[in-house]
Amino acid sequence: MSETKTKDKNETGEINEITWVIHETHPEMVPTMREKLSEVIDPEIGMSIIQLGLIRDVELEKDLTRIKMILTTPFCPYGPEMIEMTKNAATEAINQPVTIEMGMDVWDFSMMEDPSALDWGMYS
Repeated sequence: MSETKTKDKNETGEINEITWVIHETHPEMVPTMREKLSEVIDPEIGMSIIQLGLIRDVELEKDLTRIKMILTTPFCPYGPEMIEMTKNAATEAINQPVTIEMGMDVWDFSMMEDPSALDWGMYS
């Protein structure tokens, strides 16, 4: 899998959309994949894995889709459930087997598509 890139939030307020391998190799699949993965919600935070920036890369091979994913915390109690939901959503979007690779990146607010969307008032 390639290095993850993000689009910076610009003056018009666009989101920090993560650029996956499929943006280059299968751009027609990006909207479908983003839509299906957006249905996977982190139960503790109440935001989608796309909004949170947990999907770090998506790569399509001939007979397999590889997804690199991280969790908001290494010991997330909902981790196994979210991984399974992600796998199911991606399988539905692409209609082929999916494997989830857990990344070692440590999640932080800057990974979110729109960090200002997470206004809990707990952090300054």
